[in-house]
Amino acid sequence: MYTSLDELGVTRSDEACAPCVAPQTAFFRRKVHHVNDGRSRDQDPLLETRQVVKNYAGVHVEQGAAEVPALRGVSVRIWRGERVAIVGRSGSGKSTLLNLFGTLDQPSSGSVWLDGVDISTLNDRARTRIRRRSLGFVFQFFNLIATQSALENVMLPAILAGLSAREARRLALERLDQVGLAHRAGHHPFQLSGGEMQRTAIARALVLDPPLLLADEPTGNLDTATGEAILALLAQVATSARTVVVVTHDASVAQRQDRIITMRDGLVESDRASDRALNSRNDAAPAAARLESLGAPGLYS
Repeated sequence: MYTSLDELGVTRSDEACAPCVAPQTAFFRRKVHHVNDGRSRDQDPLLETRQVVKNYAGVHVEQGAAEVPALRGVSVRIWRGERVAIVGRSGSGKSTLLNLFGTLDQPSSGSVWLDGVDISTLNDRARTRIRRRSLGFVFQFFNLIATQSALENVMLPAILAGLSAREARRLALERLDQVGLAHRAGHHPFQLSGGEMQRTAIARALVLDPPLLLADEPTGNLDTATGEAILALLAQVATSARTVVVVTHDASVAQRQDRIITMRDGLVESDRASDRALNSRNDAAPAAARLESLGAPGLYS
């Protein structure tokens, strides 16, 4: 397993010093400070965009070829361990932003940073390596290979990353067990329910233990009860060492996260804590006050 961006063929900025692909390394043990939303954050964000602009080629009726702006100077920071929802109407830029986070696209200008590395300047090979080792993807329509079993689908990222078939199988079985599908490992997608297919997709996204999980409308193709189960699973896999970013149209899904970034016309309209996070902070505040009275450091100040 790669343990540094150097091994991925990526050059890191001088001020950043820890790998982004091995959760067990010092990458997740940096000095932290406390901020006013009640969460402990690393000094440096895991993910950051700096004045990102993304234009697509389009056609103007009178002027002919023209550029269509999808993002118009977006700057956001996302920290390790956060669960962040990106919401907005169709055409607001939320899916474009997710694609940039996932190295599936590059900005027209500005920069996208992952653990101190400007991933927007990397070549295709380096971006592919980062996708394989540092990112997990969950899609609305699952994107499972119909001719392969659940086990084989989950093994695939590990095989592509160069692990042996034996090791890939071991990791895949562990992840299927984690999502409650070990007993369905030999079943093909057409033999699985929608919820089981999405759980398989989540297992596949987690098989290499990436620090960043990107989910595009993960409940959009599911009934309410199944969607609730998937959201509970995503909350379960989000840890202090893993960030989860969810793009959604569903306000109830957004409220299940820690933070909600609202996009409008290619810009960030608002960036705020979710009601759930605010309620959790309010519930914890009395206990924090008691600790402070005993001389403990304030986590919610």
